[in-house]
Amino acid sequence: MIKVGLLGAGRIAIVHARAIAAHAGSELTAVADVFVENAEKLADAFNSTVATTEEILMDPDINVVLIATPTDTHSDLIERATAAGKAVLCEKPVDLNLERARACAQTVAETGQPVMVGFNRRFDPNFAALKQALDAGEVGKPELLSITSFDPAPPPTSYVKTSGGMFRDMTIHDFDMANFFMGETPVMISAHGASVVSAEIAAAGDVDMAVITMTYADGRIAVIKNSRRAAYGYDQRVELLGSKGLLQAQNMLENTVVKSTEAGVVGARPTYFFLERYMAAFRAEWDAFANALSGGAALPVTLADGVTALAMAEAATQSAQTGLPVKLDAFL
Repeated sequence: MIKVGLLGAGRIAIVHARAIAAHAGSELTAVADVFVENAEKLADAFNSTVATTEEILMDPDINVVLIATPTDTHSDLIERATAAGKAVLCEKPVDLNLERARACAQTVAETGQPVMVGFNRRFDPNFAALKQALDAGEVGKPELLSITSFDPAPPPTSYVKTSGGMFRDMTIHDFDMANFFMGETPVMISAHGASVVSAEIAAAGDVDMAVITMTYADGRIAVIKNSRRAAYGYDQRVELLGSKGLLQAQNMLENTVVKSTEAGVVGARPTYFFLERYMAAFRAEWDAFANALSGGAALPVTLADGVTALAMAEAATQSAQTGLPVKLDAFL
């Protein structure tokens, strides 16, 4: 049985707690949060106990730590947990600072403990099916990738100020997905960002929409489109053109009803936000992590994957600021 100590008791921690509880081979043993009342509420809901971070790290019965705390705590907690002999699943990103993330990866390597970064979109049933079809050779070699990721509404300005910027916070998922589908990292990144959705985001020094173009050593191209606002819902699509065909993963809708009348044809909107859209992905992510640990298999997403995606975010940030394409190897 995998016994889990959960660090954090906020919105994303609740999602992870549900995934842990749903897996037959894992149990939520303890919860820690600086807001004790949040930890108590979550622990009560999942028949767990409240503990401090130190108590969780020192508990010999807890063999896995799931980190769902603010980003600026991730690297330190990863290092402390692995030094204590725990396997780790940590929410993205590894850190907001690339050098700190690299140092964390080096420290963890010395412990030999497994660490997985929470890029849950790899485990979305639709995207996973697309990847399976690609790996099976159904459309040949991937040549042109397009990823669309639009939020329904911008986050609070207080969040934006501590997020590290859209490329590190939001686009980092898409960078990882591009690596997942294309099977390698690009050699050049060109990013263009603008602040047209929210004056508060602009005042905070961030962008709220962007287009990122990435080119690969053999000339292939990937394009990422991001926006902090899509009035119709959470827009999450992937289109991949291969040498022998096309793969597409469309939006998940609120329902599948289509009304066709003389007035026109009307269908449902996309699901509104990530908690609805990616709930199955979070469950599949935990299942993959837990099953890998139990079976001694390699983790499907590594700490190195997290560092690479952060390096791509750094390159995109520089490109957007300078208006010039950036070679990725300067960041890897």
